[in-house]
Amino acid sequence: MLRIYGDRFSGNCYKVELVSHILGLDFEWINIDILAGDTQSSEFLKMNPNAKIPLLVLPDGRCLSESNAIINFLADATLLSPSDKYEQALMQQWQFFEQYSHEPFIAVARFINKYLGLPESRQQEYLDLQVGGHKALAVMELHLHHNQYLVGNQLSCADISLYAYTHVAHEGGVELTDYPGICAWMRRIEGLASYRAMAT
Repeated sequence: MLRIYGDRFSGNCYKVELVSHILGLDFEWINIDILAGDTQSSEFLKMNPNAKIPLLVLPDGRCLSESNAIINFLADATLLSPSDKYEQALMQQWQFFEQYSHEPFIAVARFINKYLGLPESRQQEYLDLQVGGHKALAVMELHLHHNQYLVGNQLSCADISLYAYTHVAHEGGVELTDYPGICAWMRRIEGLASYRAMAT
């Protein structure tokens, strides 16, 4: 059985959990508390020297980290992974966008507020991050205004990658009121029979 080490409140970990549910995979979830130092234990560091979650451990003991690498691995040769070479590259393009233009703003703002309790020393950073968050959402809105999903009008790992933190953007002060295309896209994902909500 697959083992997934993660935090159910983390968007990056949620990507792996959601893909696993959509694909109907059997897995064991092992909860990790980052703030308690669980990723710094010698046992965890042997599996991932980078001390980060999520972490996937395969039945043969091999390990895989980085959320988008994990979900792409799990979804290979399924409906979540386009068979067309160009669409495969488009999926990865959106995933790189998520990691470099979306997550550093929306996820970090959420972390400062939800995990750290919005300390006074980081309030200006929190506000500044929201500007970058809205810039990323504007790019998504432009695409989703005319398309049901991010790649080929079919659900793919690109959608899961960006849904994870987008749907909780408000927890970092980034409201979605002005993004009707994104809101409709989120409703489509949440309407899936295999959908699993993030822990609250």
